[in-house]
Amino acid sequence: MKQTAFGLLLGFFLLSACENDPSDVAALLATLNPEVEQATEVEILYSDSSLIKVRIQGPTMLTYLDRNDQRQEFPDGVRVEFFSPEGDITSVLTAKYGVRIDSKNQIIVRDSVVWQSVEQEKLETEELIWDERAEKVFTQKFVVITRPDEIITGHGFESDQNFENARINAVDGRIKISDPSKLKD
Repeated sequence: MKQTAFGLLLGFFLLSACENDPSDVAALLATLNPEVEQATEVEILYSDSSLIKVRIQGPTMLTYLDRNDQRQEFPDGVRVEFFSPEGDITSVLTAKYGVRIDSKNQIIVRDSVVWQSVEQEKLETEELIWDERAEKVFTQKFVVITRPDEIITGHGFESDQNFENARINAVDGRIKISDPSKLKD
């Protein structure tokens, strides 16, 4: 009889301890947004014919579900690694902010954008846009391109998505000249 009374009393206390404070529930619901999914410690792999082409990593990714404004945002920074067909990293892009806008098929990275290749080429800018449809990368912002033997600066940059066939608008900087004797005064 004592065990049954003790069991009932214990059950009563356990059930009464499970009550949620309505203000705590309201505060939690206020922080949740049904239009935004949040993921932490994100790693996304893109592959083609079972070969990894790109790895994207970020501490936080927000996915906006609104049909008129679907996008994936990396508000706390993003790191993108590009791979060769052999599986080696060929270049790395980092930025403090990144977003992919579905309706425009564009990826935009901003704030301290750095792209560096294994061939010691480095591009630095404040914004870089990848247009997936046109398969090109561009910016209208100030850029610095550093190579082992030259530094090129300018306003505006355009390249194919593999960072080949690049063009800088309004070029300024030190550029290596193979034969200085051919320069005109």
